[in-house]
Amino acid sequence: MEDYLKAIYVLESEEGPPVSTSAIADRLGKTPPTVTSMLEKLADRELIHREKYKGVELSDDGRTLALEVLRHHRLIEAYLAEHLGYSWSEVHDEADTLEHHISEEFERRVAASLDDPAVDPHGDPIPGIDLEPPADDGSRPLTTAAVGDRVVIARVSDRDDEELEYLDRAGIVPGTTVEVVDVAPFGMVTVAVDGGEQSLPESVAASVRVRATEADNGVPDEEVSGA
Repeated sequence: MEDYLKAIYVLESEEGPPVSTSAIADRLGKTPPTVTSMLEKLADRELIHREKYKGVELSDDGRTLALEVLRHHRLIEAYLAEHLGYSWSEVHDEADTLEHHISEEFERRVAASLDDPAVDPHGDPIPGIDLEPPADDGSRPLTTAAVGDRVVIARVSDRDDEELEYLDRAGIVPGTTVEVVDVAPFGMVTVAVDGGEQSLPESVAASVRVRATEADNGVPDEEVSGA
């Protein structure tokens, strides 16, 4: 149930409610009938609001539970990367297993050992101990940027290990500033990064979220470069 609540929360954050059965099935790798059966159980427990043929939306209780699991997951990812030497492509599956089995005291100690981080290794916001939804970080998919835009990598989807390894080798990681140098008509997005260029298929570029540089918000470029 926790996996379903977490998936619904993420899909609501990305696409808005209501969330369709097919979207949940795709995210979790389940069949639609399996998802439908679980949604019935979640609705019975009043963890979701369900409207036939339209989709589902988390209730207040369901959202709180989803945020708790998400906090566990992202704190564990950060701990594995910072203290145990895991790469960012390895932490997701481990966190998926561990997130359901840690105590609140363990969570508190992990957070303290990391100095209460705001984001996980992929740039995703970590819900606070109050379990309030994180504020909108103002990021958007890289595919929405135009040629000439200078943007900062804000977040990268953690769903595909091979994509993460590729992006890591390319230097496309949270906090890096890139410039869009070409958007091909067949969907390839090319960016300048670390003195070179990297071409990303549209599906990969869509999984990378970016935000405007500080220079675009009124801070001179030299201040951004020296940050």
